[in-house]
Order: sequence, then C-alpha cells, then structure tokens
Amino acid sequence: MARRTTLVITAAAVRALTTTPLHDVTPLIRSAPLSTKLGCDVFFKMDCAQPPGSFKLRGIGATVSEAVANGADGVVSSSGGNAGLATAHAARTLGIACTVVLPTTTPESVRRTLERDYGAKVVVEGGVWDEANERAKQLAQESHRPLVHPFEGPTTWTGHATVVAEVDAQLGALGLAMDAIVCCVGGGGLLAGVLEGVGDRDDCVVVAAETVGADSFAKSFAARKPVTIPITSIAKSLGAGTPSPTVLKNALASNRVHPHVVSDAAAVRACVAFADERRVLVEPACGAALACLYGEPPSVLEDRRCVVVEVCGGAVVGVEQMNAWVGELL
Repeated sequence: MARRTTLVITAAAVRALTTTPLHDVTPLIRSAPLSTKLGCDVFFKMDCAQPPGSFKLRGIGATVSEAVANGADGVVSSSGGNAGLATAHAARTLGIACTVVLPTTTPESVRRTLERDYGAKVVVEGGVWDEANERAKQLAQESHRPLVHPFEGPTTWTGHATVVAEVDAQLGALGLAMDAIVCCVGGGGLLAGVLEGVGDRDDCVVVAAETVGADSFAKSFAARKPVTIPITSIAKSLGAGTPSPTVLKNALASNRVHPHVVSDAAAVRACVAFADERRVLVEPACGAALACLYGEPPSVLEDRRCVVVEVCGGAVVGVEQMNAWVGELL
C-alpha cells in the first residue's frame, strides 16, 4: 500500500502563494481550418489545460488566495463540478480545508476526484445547484469560513480577466490584436472577467454563447432584466437558472456583448470537431462557444480580423459520456 503523505505549508509559503496566481498561463493556438473558414485569424485560448480542467481556477484561485490572506483556514464551495474542483485545488495548494456541496446530479467521478485527489469534504444536497448553494451558505455560516461562489464576486471576475491580458500579450508577440472573443456564459463569471479585461476598447466584440435550455443569459439580455428558466440542456455547466444581475447589467451597458444560442447537438458536434482537430475533450458548455466557429458563425464575426475562442474546458466529461451524447444527438 502506498504511503499517504500530508501536505505541510509554512506561513511564509502561504504568504508567497497568496500573492502568486494559482492558475497557469495557457497556450494560444491558431486554428488553421477555422481561420480558412472565416477568412481571418482564429485562435484557441486553451484554458482546458488549467490543472483542474477549466478556466475556473483563474478567478476562484484568486478568491481562495484572498480568503487565506484574510486569515481563513478553510473555504466552502457550492458547485456541480468545475467550480468545486477549482476551489478544492486552490485550497489544497494553499494548505487549507475545503468543503464542497454538490447537487445529486453531479457525476460520481467528480465526487471521487474531490475526495481522493484534493482531500475535500463533500456534501451532497439538493437536486439542482440552487439547493446545494443554500446548504453551502448554511455550512459557511456554521463553520465561520467564507463561501466561494461559483460565478459571483469582484475578485473572481478580476481573476478571470487575466485570460484577456494573456491573450493580448500572446497576440502582441505575433504582431496581432484581438477584435473578437467568443466565450460561453452560464452564471456570468467568465463573461464578467472578459468584459473587465477588454475594457473600453471600441473595436472588440464579445460573443456570449449558450445552449438552448441553458440560455438564461440570452433571455435576460433580451428582456433587459434577470430571467429565470428551468435547465433542460445537457450542458449542465451552463446550468445557472438566473444569470448574475451585476454581470447582466454590465453586459447591457457595454454595447459590445452579443448573445448567441446553439442547440445541444451543435455544441456536441463542435466538441467532436475540436477533439478531431486538437485531440482534446471538452464539455458541451465549452462546445457552445466552439459551435460559434465550427457551426454557422454569428453575423457579428463577419469582417473580423482576429477572433479568439476561450476554450474554457470542463472536467465533467469523459469519452463514454461524450459517445453517449453523440449517439443520442448526432
């Protein structure tokens, strides 16, 4: 039997880690077939390569680091998957405790990863994320530990904004500049970070992609107020029934955000096309963004010179599950 080791981090190491980002700088890769298709430069920002498998570590890593800097000895998360994995990864790196509340719909593989690989305590509560989040709030209050929200919070948003700073630097080294970025949107945390990163540059549009049945942001954007919908899409990582009111307000005020909704089938088809091109598997939530390029591109991408797709990744998928979706939808 392999010996189990205990992670010990000194106070000095914690101080150093809380001032150093926990996420990796990820590759920016030009897509030859999509560049030919759109008649411009198309790049993948490969945040699927982050250690826990998704972009979430950018913002959530910053939030957990902030909690440790403020004296927290542990954190509580509510998540159906990727946010919980990012929180647990950050907590383990910083040597603090972590409790993750999962809804019953979360795959067992995620629970095993949280407990086995990250040493997190897992609580299963409720059939949907909203119910899990209520239990997480209660546990955070009882334990006097901060709640790490999956998509809300200025520190989380600023952490996600680092993706734009990296893209700008990577494209700048090639003598290029981004004039469109495509990202998926669930609760809105990634979109908030992208908007913060893009700032007030007038020449850059933002495509916010969702799937039918998880398109609460698009419906809210059209109504110009938060709208709550039942989640029926297979893209469960987009499964916030109501988007962040603050993110929605910022998106409406920016005049650069363009919602785009695709079918589950289009998202899965894009996942397969991406796997064929890059030999990498991502969730249908990420497939929603990829479908904006592999499928019929939204009109706002016409005449763009340099388009970046935020490949947000997602750890809640495997070959068997993807094959099941392909058999069902394609």
